[in-house]
Amino acid sequence: MEFIIITGLSGAGKSVAMRSMEDIGYYCVDNIPPVLLTTFYDLCEKSSDEHMKKMAIVTDVRSGEVFTDLFTSLDRLKAEEKPCKILFLDAQDDVLLRRYKETRRKHPLVEVAKGSTENALHLERRLLMPVKARADYVIDTSLLAQKQLRERIASLFLGNVNLGMTVTCLSFGFKYGIPSEADLVFDVRCLPNPFYIPELKHHTGLEACVFDYVMQFEQSKGYAERMLSLVDYSLPLYLQEGKSQLVIAAGCTGGKHRSVTMTRVLYQHILESGQKVIVHHRDIAKE
Repeated sequence: MEFIIITGLSGAGKSVAMRSMEDIGYYCVDNIPPVLLTTFYDLCEKSSDEHMKKMAIVTDVRSGEVFTDLFTSLDRLKAEEKPCKILFLDAQDDVLLRRYKETRRKHPLVEVAKGSTENALHLERRLLMPVKARADYVIDTSLLAQKQLRERIASLFLGNVNLGMTVTCLSFGFKYGIPSEADLVFDVRCLPNPFYIPELKHHTGLEACVFDYVMQFEQSKGYAERMLSLVDYSLPLYLQEGKSQLVIAAGCTGGKHRSVTMTRVLYQHILESGQKVIVHHRDIAKE
């Protein structure tokens, strides 16, 4: 039985997430009242239909005041040792405000917030803070295109999510912001920069010319050695803690060269250790 609860801020991409879950074989239900979660779980568990064994449920503040019932339902599932995972979708306030202006949608709490979408977002963020704290997976969609979000979700949930921890190796550019979901962040701006080499400037760390350039230097080799040593020490501790997802991010200035190179080194090392790992280059396609 795989039971995923999708929640998060309005406008952060829950609809895209639900469609993505459907694409990889999950049966999805939108806007279910939190009080019915345990009842629905029991029905799915008892069903002989295999389609009901992989469920994704969307629940959020559209439920109104009864949204607080979510914590009671989660506590009951935990007490009964019924596995479920929470996927929380987040985004920066300015991004959410822009999305609402573009789509002309009304925020579900806008009336409570006396007509102010900005105040509604702040209220929603406060209401969801305890849920985010309990989430197994957190994805910040502020800088993700819909295609990138779909790819992240597919990578996370293909396979049995109840088995162990998934490590996400993420490259990014500091000029676009530090990913809020990162558990460990490595700043690789101290390494030699291919951006200033004319014949490398328009290539990326996915290409041999850039990768080999960065990794030829002793400081890059030394950095990689110490980074991998810290990761090797930390992973068992996170596993012992019971984490479902660990996000390790490496950032350079633009997210195209050094960060991509070091993320590739990190991904290959973790992959060879037998740990479930995925890789994502957030800013590699940005100008």
